[in-house]
Amino acid sequence: MGIRIIKDKCIGCKVCVPVCPTGAITIVDKKAVIDLDKCTLCGACPSSCKFKAIEITKEEAHVVDKSKYKGIWVFAEQNESKVQGVAYELLGEAQKLAKDLNTKVSAVLLGGPDIEGQVNDVFAYGADVIYLAVAPELKHYSTLPYTRVISNLIEEYKPDIVIFGATTTGRDLASRIAARIRAGLTADCTGLSIDPKEKLLLQTRPAFGGNIMATITCRSHRPQMSTVRPKVMRKAEPDHKRKGEIVRVTPKIEKKDLVTELLEVIKDTTIKVNLAEAEIIVSGGRGLGAPENFKLVEELAGVIGGAVGASRATVDAGWISSHHQVGQTGKTVCPKLYIACGISGAIQHLAGMQSSDIIVAINKDPDAPIFKVATYGIVGNVFEVLPKLTKRLKELRG
Repeated sequence: MGIRIIKDKCIGCKVCVPVCPTGAITIVDKKAVIDLDKCTLCGACPSSCKFKAIEITKEEAHVVDKSKYKGIWVFAEQNESKVQGVAYELLGEAQKLAKDLNTKVSAVLLGGPDIEGQVNDVFAYGADVIYLAVAPELKHYSTLPYTRVISNLIEEYKPDIVIFGATTTGRDLASRIAARIRAGLTADCTGLSIDPKEKLLLQTRPAFGGNIMATITCRSHRPQMSTVRPKVMRKAEPDHKRKGEIVRVTPKIEKKDLVTELLEVIKDTTIKVNLAEAEIIVSGGRGLGAPENFKLVEELAGVIGGAVGASRATVDAGWISSHHQVGQTGKTVCPKLYIACGISGAIQHLAGMQSSDIIVAINKDPDAPIFKVATYGIVGNVFEVLPKLTKRLKELRG
């Protein structure tokens, strides 16, 4: 939508000036002028002008022939020529969706020459087709080249659904592609399914701080696009006998896309925890009382070979670094064992860990929400339970 002043009709009467709630209208040389940065297209000024000198214009509807769009695509995100785990999670989920639509699952894989070594694994985890684009400019992720290559592929092959991981890379890329191809995008989904009647993608995500779950559909535009948080979906068991079709793509990268150059990759050596890949996590919450008491959590994690996690409250209080935060605003995790120590179980925290295989909760409040999702619950003081638990596990491990 837009707005314009019809100068032949405007007499500079100033009636529209006080009507504008954002102060976007001024009179210059006896003609109304609208500051488009301030205008919200509320419609107050056109209705106030008796000379019909202000007009709100509407863009023509973007009509899509949905019958031309088929198949499910997964962006196979890679880092240092290794496909990331979130791509394998999404391929498994895409295969479930494909059964309801009776269609194929394709992976979009971009990278340098080394990326070809990942093809067999991508097939093993569920891809029927791989769209493979290889170029030196694609070895490391760069926004504009990746956006151009994938947008061109979507416009040429017309997939019905395109799914990205809700990683730093996926969030950056998906939003730019959606804007370029004029498609909708549902971010940070925690569930995907197919409507049995209309065959639309049902995209479920937390809303209002996680207090409700919203299910979103895209009825008018194609493709239907989603980003999904890592560790929300489970990887399928790989079948290394699976084979598929490789569609080799010649990347069309323009010089204007290469506005940045990667000189060096410097890894953050201060990060000693990878919660997303940990099979055992021991997390501490505000019930620990003070930052020095995190040593109880660290000792237990050390005995059982686990990573240390934390609630948002402890991170906000400065007790531990944000790299350890589990929850809706931290890491979404899915370990085999999750031990929550002094964590009450706010809904934002539960959203990030409730899909763990086994959850053990330790809290002195028997009514704490964490017990509703726990496999095993210990009602007790963490300062008494943790030392005893750690000691006993040390004895069992010799």
